[in-house]
Amino acid sequence: MRAMFHTVAPRYDFITRAFSYGMDGRWKRAGVERAQLPNKPLVLDLASGTGDFSLLVKRRYPGSRAITVDITERMLRLARARGLAHAVCADAGVLPFADSSFDGVFIGYGLRNFPNLKQALDEVERVTRPGGTLVSLDFFLPKNLLLRRLYLGYLYVQGSFWGFVLHGRPRVYTYIPDSLRTFVSIDDFSSLLRRAGYRQLAVRKYILGGIGLHWAAKEVAQTRPGDRKRASA
Repeated sequence: MRAMFHTVAPRYDFITRAFSYGMDGRWKRAGVERAQLPNKPLVLDLASGTGDFSLLVKRRYPGSRAITVDITERMLRLARARGLAHAVCADAGVLPFADSSFDGVFIGYGLRNFPNLKQALDEVERVTRPGGTLVSLDFFLPKNLLLRRLYLGYLYVQGSFWGFVLHGRPRVYTYIPDSLRTFVSIDDFSSLLRRAGYRQLAVRKYILGGIGLHWAAKEVAQTRPGDRKRASA
């Protein structure tokens, strides 16, 4: 996976625009605009690519600090070239941050590529502060089986075309449908977030359920009366 993203890094931003017919930027802006963040948030841009989410957060919250994290150093070099100095090469399954570090976590097109989705979500939940926000944008499998087949076929044709045009190798960008075949639907991912302890879940579906934008808040632990008595004893 790291080697593949090293190859596509210089063209990664172009491909995200091409596959979305230019709508990718609008979806990411919507993700940031609806996120519930404090005035000067500390955010984690996980599977950051070249740092789109980080730049949008910094634009909306001038006092914010964004940390970009990706497994591919070449992606992070491109992020640094865009002015994002806080860039860390790390695996989503083992994040090098303390518990409850971030006010918000943004994940753009990373979920499908995590080898262990549940482990990655556990790590995201761990480093998010109680009440903090998770925003995720990704490809998903449409629930309708016919639409699913058509969507995967469309992505395969798109990937083959751009792989040949940009690299002379048709299979370069077919990793998108390949990674999606064993992924989940938008509704299934929403259920997974609820089981992981997220609440205030909101979803927008695009391209007939092929793209999903999720917002969710980490549950705030409730203090029981008996706990307060023991704490004051």
